[in-house]
Amino acid sequence: MADIPRTMTAIEIAEPGPPQVLRAVQRPVPGVGSTEVLIRVAAAGVNRPDVMQRTGHYAPPPGTTDIPGLEVAGEVIACGAQVKTPALGESVCALLAGGGYAQYAVAPAVQCLPVPARLRVDEAASLPETFFTVYLNVFERAQLQPGETLLVHGGSSGIGTTAIKLAKAFGAKVLATAGSARKCEACVALGAERAINYRSEDFVVAVKEATADRGADVILDMIGAAYLTRNIAAAAVEGRIALIATLGGYEAQLDLRHLFQKRLRLMASTLRPQSVESKGRLAQALRANVWPKFATHDLLPPIHARFPLAEAWRAHELMESSEHIGKILLDVR
Repeated sequence: MADIPRTMTAIEIAEPGPPQVLRAVQRPVPGVGSTEVLIRVAAAGVNRPDVMQRTGHYAPPPGTTDIPGLEVAGEVIACGAQVKTPALGESVCALLAGGGYAQYAVAPAVQCLPVPARLRVDEAASLPETFFTVYLNVFERAQLQPGETLLVHGGSSGIGTTAIKLAKAFGAKVLATAGSARKCEACVALGAERAINYRSEDFVVAVKEATADRGADVILDMIGAAYLTRNIAAAAVEGRIALIATLGGYEAQLDLRHLFQKRLRLMASTLRPQSVESKGRLAQALRANVWPKFATHDLLPPIHARFPLAEAWRAHELMESSEHIGKILLDVR
């Protein structure tokens, strides 16, 4: 077992508020349960739910640390008594319910994945939150098939860039929306066949044009209420709309007849509150179905910026500006 210090540097939320409420403090290094591992963190991913937690709108699940951070990559330095894999010394990336903004983080062993082929350990910190989310919602729940069309809203975000790359790797056609010409160009460079600037174009019209009036088979949406009726209009017959966030509001009026007319499926899910068993099953699915594709496909989402752990507040400023394309990381080691 590695030499483990008693304390570590971590980022805590002093109180709900702007990015500056994030502060570096000393915390005890967490102990591991029987089915957990302790990771010496090389890098941590920054995600929109972290911002929501900081502002007081997304509390950690009961029993979870108040330290933010939903994904890390690093070296396993301690294992619980029942852990068979990963092994001590192995480089992994891991999905967390919290605690990633720290020098050391505890993860359920079943939520750890090996660092994929061709990636450095720090790069792998950009994978878990978005890959788990996209695979669950696009491929398992919405059942995107080769040859079908996926419409990705927020195509330049961490989720969006991951969805574009994964859908292309699995043989789907991708359309994406983004808020500037620069972001649209980035979406096309990542593999989208058409990028739609939602500030200057009607995405319903653009989707219809790009699909010979058929519509999108699957729509991955993080906007919510503001897009609901237009998503239904843009969907193909037998289409599936996967809702993963509500950045555009919670409440909307809906004429249910349109769902019947197209035989649509409207589904929604969040990842963080799900059980360890559920996330472990997802990790196994990713390892079997997605991880081998790293050997032949460039699946790494673009890493837009990196910040030292102590400057997590700057990472949050960038996240809230929405100027980034892809992922934001905190360098920890």
